[in-house]
Amino acid sequence: MEKRYQIITDSSCDLPQELADSLDLQVLPLQVLMEGNVYANYLDGREIGFREFYDKIRQGVVATTSAVNPEAFITAMEQVLQAGLDVLFIGFSSGLSTTYQSGVIAAEELRKKYPERRIITIDSLCASLGQGLYVYLAAKKQQAGASLDEVAAYLDEIKLHLCHWFTVNDLMYLKRGGRIPASTALLGTMLQIKPVMHMDNAGKLVPVSKARGRKASLDALAQKLHDTAIDPHEQTVFICHGDCREEAEYVAGRIQEQTGVKQIIINYVGPVIGAHTGPGVISVFFLGTER
Repeated sequence: MEKRYQIITDSSCDLPQELADSLDLQVLPLQVLMEGNVYANYLDGREIGFREFYDKIRQGVVATTSAVNPEAFITAMEQVLQAGLDVLFIGFSSGLSTTYQSGVIAAEELRKKYPERRIITIDSLCASLGQGLYVYLAAKKQQAGASLDEVAAYLDEIKLHLCHWFTVNDLMYLKRGGRIPASTALLGTMLQIKPVMHMDNAGKLVPVSKARGRKASLDALAQKLHDTAIDPHEQTVFICHGDCREEAEYVAGRIQEQTGVKQIIINYVGPVIGAHTGPGVISVFFLGTER
């Protein structure tokens, strides 16, 4: 079937590079700044490897991040438009980054220049492999022959059903990023309390409950899926981790034992998201009755 539109997203989607390639996605990198160096956060880790990044974080190196700018989106989108294709841009949650707004600015400018072409922009209200799952589902629809409008309508339909459940091993990273108060981080660290958090309907991170100890927090993620997943036996579930693959596999095992799902894909939390969560973050993403 002839391709009629290109799906463009950004690297906070944290998809495995080979999966993004198989879906024919165009992925623009955000940037990570560490020790005076700027690294583009490519999905294949070509400028800074995932393990190297987390090793530096563990050593106390502070990482900051920057969004994709409008000029980068203009360049990428214009190449697509000049090739005679329309554009479907799916961006990192506007509740966490200005990347989506950069894409909107680029789209507005290019619509004037290419009035015969269409550009649809969608705020995913997602992050990391939650955004990755959202884009994956869109690309699967595209590959099945869905039109630009059909995919956009589908994404609108499922957006607030795309569940993000995660926990972190060290509360101090969330404190540093302003996600939780310093007093909460200190007390939680002393008592070995691990937060169970999710992404709300505004695309922001929200603490939901607490677990005493790491294993309990991991079990809670699997339980959330068990309690709220829609048709789990038909779903592909994504799990991402901050350089703690064995624990991600533990959660995957618990999900299969308790619920059973069609497929589970595990990948790293990339540097852009990992800079704010730290090593040891574990996240589970799936379609559920509500976020």
